[in-house]
Amino acid sequence: MQRNVLEYLEQSALNYPEKTAFADTEESVTYRELWTRAKRIAAGLQKAIGAQVRKPVVVLVDKDIQSIISFFGVAYTGNFYVPIDKDLPRERIESMVSLLEPAGIIYHDATGACAKEIETDVLKFDYKELLSAQEDEAYLSRVRGQALDTDPLYAIFTSGSTGVPKGVLVAHRSVIDLVDNFKEEFGFDESCIFGNQAPFDFDVSVKDIYSTIKNGATMYIVPKKLFVTPAKLIDFLNEKKINTVIWATSALVIVANFKSFKNSVPQYLKRVMFSGEVMPNKVLNYWRQYLSDIMYVNLYGPTEITCNCTFYKVDREFDDNEVLPIGKKFLNTGILLLDCERKGLAEEGGIGEICVSGSSLALGYYNNEEKTREAFIQNPLNSSYPERIYCTGDLARYDENDDLIFLSRRDFQIKHMGHRIELGEIEVAVNALPFIEAAVCLYDDKNKKIVLFYQAGEDCKKEIVAGLGRVLPKYMWPNVFRHYEKLPMNKNAKIDRVKLKEEL
Repeated sequence: MQRNVLEYLEQSALNYPEKTAFADTEESVTYRELWTRAKRIAAGLQKAIGAQVRKPVVVLVDKDIQSIISFFGVAYTGNFYVPIDKDLPRERIESMVSLLEPAGIIYHDATGACAKEIETDVLKFDYKELLSAQEDEAYLSRVRGQALDTDPLYAIFTSGSTGVPKGVLVAHRSVIDLVDNFKEEFGFDESCIFGNQAPFDFDVSVKDIYSTIKNGATMYIVPKKLFVTPAKLIDFLNEKKINTVIWATSALVIVANFKSFKNSVPQYLKRVMFSGEVMPNKVLNYWRQYLSDIMYVNLYGPTEITCNCTFYKVDREFDDNEVLPIGKKFLNTGILLLDCERKGLAEEGGIGEICVSGSSLALGYYNNEEKTREAFIQNPLNSSYPERIYCTGDLARYDENDDLIFLSRRDFQIKHMGHRIELGEIEVAVNALPFIEAAVCLYDDKNKKIVLFYQAGEDCKKEIVAGLGRVLPKYMWPNVFRHYEKLPMNKNAKIDRVKLKEEL
């Protein structure tokens, strides 16, 4: 019985010891080296923080294999890792660290400058110093003997409506459920060569990392800069003979917008899988025009259900104006479409909120019981025993083929540039600026833009951008700024969002 993701690593290290597991532009690591280094990181951590388990350990990440090795090192200690991007605003990083109260923070060459700037009393550990420790098999054996498949493996932060980020806590068993399903449905094996696009603090990367070690495959980290020079991106895919990509939809859109296949195409691709936001069929059709004989898969699911709960293998032609289904549920996953009150099923053929059950569910939001209770609820169809479901806030319906069709968000949470964003968090940040009198954010679905409506004495877009740069990542900044001397109000003395929506 599979209980821990480290079993994947250990089995692949035995089967393929000299095979490349992960590689970035600077170095690569074989399965044997990965296994050895992860255990040394664990030994170094144990000496520094003691024998505590199930505690968060922050890993300041860049797109490199040192970040990945650190993840496995933390897992070997029985604790869980929390990837935090080194390029996030310092205030945001510090708010995450404050929420976590972690046992420590791991940094390496690329993230050392960030670590020095963080103001915290939490212990900070240099990757190289941890790596210098000697393996302690007796310690590792004791830790594994206490391990449960419900132990947390990682926490990934998503945007929070109160201005405080939420850390989604995911267990080993959920990741095992995910990658086992991917192997079965999509034919992953040791011949897979993955091209990683997603940053490591984004849950899309979970599919790359753990599908790699599950199958004894190889993963190349695609440099971020190549996505602004798609011709070089294609050269990279061909040079590394990458045959499988699991990318954010926005990455595929970039390739299509640049008309990148006019001069050359990826020669080895067998599977193109995408998620994060709605895939425009005009983009998919561009890809299929040049690469017609490969598998395309539309994946759906939020971080709280461990990446994906449904999939659609594209099996027919679609017009540009059609909606691409999000498909059917994975095995060992339950899908309910609940009515607007979350008290029963939506009418047959009608629209309902996607709610998910099964082993894929996250443990909840770390150190945030209130938000956990709001999103992870008792199944209203079952009053006989405890059964948790996660309410996604996404509205959908079934089509004539019993495939799910995503329609919209239930609330103000949006999917933009491959990220899940709650507009309320942007509003909190803007309203905190001293020169802003009032502000609301809406999403322009047609043009895929975040629109900020703000009330202030004068137009102050530059000052707003400067202020947001200190507290929010760039992908959360508004794309359009609209200044008002006085925002419209409704009869309840609240800002009239309905009227503002009409102005989009």
